[in-house]
Amino acid sequence: MYPTTQPDPVRLEIFKNLYQFIAEQMGIVLQNTATSVNIKERLDFSCAIFDSAGLLVANAPHIPVHLGSMSESVRSLINDKGHTIKPGNVYLSNNPYNGGTHLPDVTAITPVFLDSTLPSDLSTPLFYVASRGHQADIGGITPGSMPSHSQTIEEEGILFDNFLLVAQGIFQENPVRTLLFNHPYPARNPEQNLADFKAQIAANERGVKELQKMVDQYGLETVQTYMRFVQENAEASVRRAIEHLKNGSFVYEIDSGAQIQVKVTINQKKRSATIDFTGTSGQLNNNFNAPKAVTQAAVLYVFRTLVNDSIPLNAGCLKPLEIIIPEGSMLNPKYPAATVAGNVETSQNIVDALYGALGVSAGSQGTMNNFSFGNERYQYYETICGGSGAGANFDGTDAVQTHMTNSRLTDPEVLETRYPVLVEGFCLRPHSGGKGKYSGGNGVIRRIKFLEPMTANILSEHRRVPPFGLNGGEPGQVGRNWIQHQDGTPEDLDSTATVQMNPGDVFVIETPGGGGFYQS
Repeated sequence: MYPTTQPDPVRLEIFKNLYQFIAEQMGIVLQNTATSVNIKERLDFSCAIFDSAGLLVANAPHIPVHLGSMSESVRSLINDKGHTIKPGNVYLSNNPYNGGTHLPDVTAITPVFLDSTLPSDLSTPLFYVASRGHQADIGGITPGSMPSHSQTIEEEGILFDNFLLVAQGIFQENPVRTLLFNHPYPARNPEQNLADFKAQIAANERGVKELQKMVDQYGLETVQTYMRFVQENAEASVRRAIEHLKNGSFVYEIDSGAQIQVKVTINQKKRSATIDFTGTSGQLNNNFNAPKAVTQAAVLYVFRTLVNDSIPLNAGCLKPLEIIIPEGSMLNPKYPAATVAGNVETSQNIVDALYGALGVSAGSQGTMNNFSFGNERYQYYETICGGSGAGANFDGTDAVQTHMTNSRLTDPEVLETRYPVLVEGFCLRPHSGGKGKYSGGNGVIRRIKFLEPMTANILSEHRRVPPFGLNGGEPGQVGRNWIQHQDGTPEDLDSTATVQMNPGDVFVIETPGGGGFYQS
């Protein structure tokens, strides 16, 4: 019998890696079985395992904004369906007001009932596994489900709220199809949706089997006990990091003129922190509202990055933190506010605002440069790298996916084979990083030429307000979106835009650089 009051350091390390290994195995299955470019090539997905209360235990190194928010989806399922959950069920959720991020990010959740469970325990899942994948299209007013000017959640696509995807082992294909079609703005490629949902089911099943093997080898009590120990170890690591922090505040303006205001108060005695977003702009009439789960995910990410120890990002990281998010603000909106950019853009801004308040790092590009295009036949979405911010002893990095995203770009060969476009250029954007003792990273210039008529969308930030420098460092250069029409005439676009592209037109995205840093 392993000790149950204090973890053995060696076994703690073993179990920490075993839990993460399970999530990694789930990700491999999802990548290998998915159909969409979004999941298979760009790796815009995340996998994780959760304890019986729905609290995050461990994840693979996937997408930070997914990982910090998935626990809210699992706990929503427990609260909503806890008394009806049965072995063999799988649930689907993308509700931004129930733990989701934005509608394209659809989470498949599988409760885990193990074979070795005592009969008296069969009514309650012992664990949960979940996979979240960004669907190439989930309906909405524009192809790719990333509209630039949506004002309600309905305009962004189809909402799944703890939807029963698999009922005791039987895939609910007809009900899924009905939901995908029965909407004012239905899904454009339901066959691809169904294929990716099945890939997520397969990924979750791998997680279930790996947990079963783990229990068979070590015993249920030990597996559950070390889940708690791994979370407690993460909590202790964050508390140690907090010891070195100081109080701070920051006001962060976005291109629309709205602002994020944050105050961080450190309690050295308790080794805890209060993160207060009071003063932040109210709910917006655009789609830059970040659901509460996204705001929490950004806070979790920041404090995890302050820890030097090798720990999984999990629920333990949140225990030393009190997060105050005013209801009805742009960081905690009410239904039916649009949220598609809140997940991808506002999450980045929250991170940089927190780094600014803590004096840790200058602003990074502060955007994912969300570019989508399509028609009824094709739908595609990508995020584009830029410059990261400099810090007290490091330069920013050129051409990197910053902070809340961790996806990669589709290989040009794959993109040009599957879509009627050409990658006309992709290069560094010289001198776009802010100068300082430590300089910000450079952004990039990406040029996509269209061979067929398409609708294109750009959702971005820092086209008006530059990424901030810190301690006297210079700001990074703002980004630019524009079209080079076939006849050579340029057309400048705003931070957000929806445009019709004709054959021969080139969509050009110049991404921001990171801010510079001078030591005081």
